[in-house]
Amino acid sequence: PGTPVDVDLLWKAYLRRFDQEHFHRFAKVHLGLARARVLSAQAADRWAALVIAGYAQLRAAAPLVADQPRAWQKKTAAGRMPTPCRVRAGFRRLRGQLGSPAGAAKSVRPGRGRPPGRRNKPKPLRPVYNKSDIALMASRARTAAPP
Repeated sequence: PGTPVDVDLLWKAYLRRFDQEHFHRFAKVHLGLARARVLSAQAADRWAALVIAGYAQLRAAAPLVADQPRAWQKKTAAGRMPTPCRVRAGFRRLRGQLGSPAGAAKSVRPGRGRPPGRRNKPKPLRPVYNKSDIALMASRARTAAPP
């Protein structure tokens, strides 16, 4: 009525609907989009943003990950990117190749310990109480207290 409809845009969106459906299924099944048990709408939005960031990482890592299909899967054709599910399967190997921004660990020597010539002091012994001694002390405390 008031606004013109862009038919080309609608047609492009219609053609991309399968991509949307596949993304939502992948995000729910493999990335845990529907598993979050959050109490607020803001937390749900943050969780969805984390899932989308994970999906973006998988898409960005696709050219770097070697395709290693399972025995029943076909190999990815030459020149084609592996699917996000295949990238997810090989992501562990990629993480090892990328390294870490942290520096190398320093070797740590153990502490000096006790100086030579000094003996280890044993802990002071505490007095041993029996149940009857504890009950006797409690009854004395009750009778000694002024009313």
